[in-house]
Amino acid sequence: MEDTSDLIDQFLSKSDKKQLELIPQLISKGEAGYNVLMEFLLSRRSQPANIVVGKAYQAFYQTNTPKIQEFLQTYFPRGVVPLKSERNIDYQPLQQLLAQQDFQGADIVTLQKLCELAGEAALKRKWLYFTEVENFPVTDLYTLDRLWFIYSEGKFGFSVQRQIWLSVGRDFAMLWPKIGWKTGNNWTRYPKEFTWDLSAPKGHLPLSNQLRGVRVLASIFAHPVWASES
Repeated sequence: MEDTSDLIDQFLSKSDKKQLELIPQLISKGEAGYNVLMEFLLSRRSQPANIVVGKAYQAFYQTNTPKIQEFLQTYFPRGVVPLKSERNIDYQPLQQLLAQQDFQGADIVTLQKLCELAGEAALKRKWLYFTEVENFPVTDLYTLDRLWFIYSEGKFGFSVQRQIWLSVGRDFAMLWPKIGWKTGNNWTRYPKEFTWDLSAPKGHLPLSNQLRGVRVLASIFAHPVWASES
């Protein structure tokens, strides 16, 4: 029990990075660890979710005990990221895949949701024109990005890719190898050569395959949703 108490003290007093590392250990302690994470999640309900909240929710989502499942259904029936949409699009299937760390499945659904945002024609062709991206609501693109960011410990998301792109002087040729989409002169082949877990390079996902085209990704990076981050 002393070991568990020490672990709890560490979790409550440490940085986000350390807390991320301690969550699996708390889960392994059973009831005592569950209670700490429950209290932590409840204390953060009124605040925007951060990556620690996302990790704690993920850990619970993947813990198949009646007490944990009842807790999630009672307090977090729609996850920890607000699923706001100006186009009445349901992002819950994406949240569930990301909570399960099914990043390949989430990538496929992300493209579907982007096509839903673009409209009927994009849904039929199953890919985007760059001009369609310009009309995406800020609310929806923000929701998509936060889902990826929160459930990947801050490694994935359009905002992460954009920050890396800015850091290399807006040079796409330098971006591709940084995020693992190209090695030397060779494009990474979809889907087998991509890394569908958190061992991937930062910014590796979402991909949605056709996003390697510069114009669509450039339109996403130029979208007004990032205005406050520039």
